[in-house]
Amino acid sequence: MNAHEFTLARTPIVCVVGARPNFIKIAPLLRAIAQHPQLPRAILVHTGQHYDVALSQCVFEGLELPAPDINLRVGSGTHASQTAEVMQRFEPILDQHRPSCVLVVGDVNSTLACSLVAAKKQIPVVHVEAGLRSFDRTMPEEINRVLTDQLADVLYTTERSALENLLREGITRERVHFVGNVMIDSLLHHKVHAVPPRETLTRLGMSLDVLQKANGRFAVATLHRPSNVDAPDTLAQALQILRAVSERIPLICILHPRTRKNIDRFALGHLLTTNNVQMLPAQGYLEMLGLMCHAALVITDSGGIQEETTALGVPCITMRDCTERPITVDQGTNSVVGRDRSLALSTVEQILTGAGKQGRLPELWDGRAAQRIADHLAMWLATQRVTSEA
Repeated sequence: MNAHEFTLARTPIVCVVGARPNFIKIAPLLRAIAQHPQLPRAILVHTGQHYDVALSQCVFEGLELPAPDINLRVGSGTHASQTAEVMQRFEPILDQHRPSCVLVVGDVNSTLACSLVAAKKQIPVVHVEAGLRSFDRTMPEEINRVLTDQLADVLYTTERSALENLLREGITRERVHFVGNVMIDSLLHHKVHAVPPRETLTRLGMSLDVLQKANGRFAVATLHRPSNVDAPDTLAQALQILRAVSERIPLICILHPRTRKNIDRFALGHLLTTNNVQMLPAQGYLEMLGLMCHAALVITDSGGIQEETTALGVPCITMRDCTERPITVDQGTNSVVGRDRSLALSTVEQILTGAGKQGRLPELWDGRAAQRIADHLAMWLATQRVTSEA
């Protein structure tokens, strides 16, 4: 081992996750880093922002993720308190390990918090899934994206439009690298192990009627964005749309803990009390993947599901007014309808009659994004080492 390789071996890459979407993105990256002979080892830090321990464990197991090396156990809180707590607990980790870089994914509070700590300690920040923009500053995730990209030394993008966003914000082209989508790496790697819908419903003790109606066709719905579920009026609008959809096609509704809590809090459960709706608790990765694979259409406000449905070729209806993933609309199967009931139902009708979007697989969504990141990161870290010695 030469001196350069020895130095890299002693300075690990700290990889940060905080919530479910991060787990899906980090899994292929950890595999690619471990298999790359010129990269140091990875240390996986879970901030604990996603505080549902049972669900986190289920997702980790489905993705074949190792247990985190470090769990900060931050838990819930306001955006300010959660971000501050992550920063306080993350700083000693950097002092202890002095990593070659901090690798963050996505756009959750943990992503920004850990990037800010690393940048202030002059530790390079690597942002995977950079440059996505909804241009809606009311979304906390949009603030996290913009600020993390400003802090990052290396920015890996999932679609080419991200570069224009970053250039417009003053980020130099040399820092940006188009590599594809690591979320699709996970999807393609695990698709063969997706749990069939019948098995998921049976395990939960649910009725199989929803799978037996309409010649076995069904829709899947999942909503969790504050703009849809945190106010009684908007949540009622969203649920009324789902109920109307269920009159056209049986619906499996996956209830995020936040959504379940607010349905009960606002006494809106009656809106989904119908024989055509099957309500399920939040599911593990393989269970959710199986439901999406077999669905005639998916209704969501999740950014990740917009990408996954495009990769699967499954029509997607997004109940938001905008999306930070425009490629899923321009090239994929996604239609953005907000809470426009008429537009949502007409889009459902088009899909069910075969006139919906067909879509195609976007460029570099081929299951090898993590490998491209590992290859580039190895070269970049070597360059940084040479520069520091000069």
